[in-house]
Amino acid sequence: MLVASMNPCPCRYYGSEEKQCSCKPEQIKKYMSRISGPLLDRIDIHIEVNKVKYNQLEQKEKNETSQEIRKRVNRARQIQLERYQKYHIFSNSELTPKLIEKFCQLNNESKQILETAFYKLNLSARAYNKILKVARTIADLDNCEQIEEKHIAEAIQYRSLDRKYWN
Repeated sequence: MLVASMNPCPCRYYGSEEKQCSCKPEQIKKYMSRISGPLLDRIDIHIEVNKVKYNQLEQKEKNETSQEIRKRVNRARQIQLERYQKYHIFSNSELTPKLIEKFCQLNNESKQILETAFYKLNLSARAYNKILKVARTIADLDNCEQIEEKHIAEAIQYRSLDRKYWN
């Protein structure tokens, strides 16, 4: 598993609501080129995270606990182990194109959402398959047998950065 992070530019304020970026366009382009589009295309999930403000840390709203999350993840892992037992794989990330076709079937609405995103975000075939695998995982975490529109929409959100900065 690879987990990585980076700033959007050398001064770290490109796209920030907090402070104006002081970088020149060519500096940003050079900085972003440190990671190639093809490399980014091979990363399953990428998201943009804004700086947390102090008042957000002070909020007392109840969030899902680590214990609750662990239960959901373990249940999803068990679903996948059982689903793929006869295929000798352990998780959605290992799905081949043939198995994606079998286990990541979409209804018409989900297909339309994915097609729109594919063209609007100029996604690659690799990104398309990764979206399906991630949507399958989101559905498993949601304890849903079928991938629904909300699962596809969430998975697409995790693929938008490569086109925002690298298109």
